[in-house]
Amino acid sequence: MSINNINNNGSVKTTIDNQKLSQQQQAVSDSAQQAGSQKAATSPVRQDSVSLTSSAQQLTQVQKKGTEAPVNQDKVERLKKAIQSGEYQINAESVAKRITALESEIFGTNG
Repeated sequence: MSINNINNNGSVKTTIDNQKLSQQQQAVSDSAQQAGSQKAATSPVRQDSVSLTSSAQQLTQVQKKGTEAPVNQDKVERLKKAIQSGEYQINAESVAKRITALESEIFGTNG
């Protein structure tokens, strides 16, 4: 009979230990949730941000102006047709002068 009492007492003790363990785990979980909610309430939310260099800002402005610029659609169509038919003639000297002038303006040299 004493063996049964030991087994019964052992099972009761195990049940009590399991209950205590569950209560402790619940208490730890509750305190962690409270700490997390307090921390979330007191700390500000960080937001991502982006900053552009002045060069990037200027480039963006130039691109915007380029897309907003009026286009002479009639002239574009005439040039397309002339290029496709082989009638469009390029004056290489004129192009070279304009490139040189543009480089001088960009780099501040006299060309």
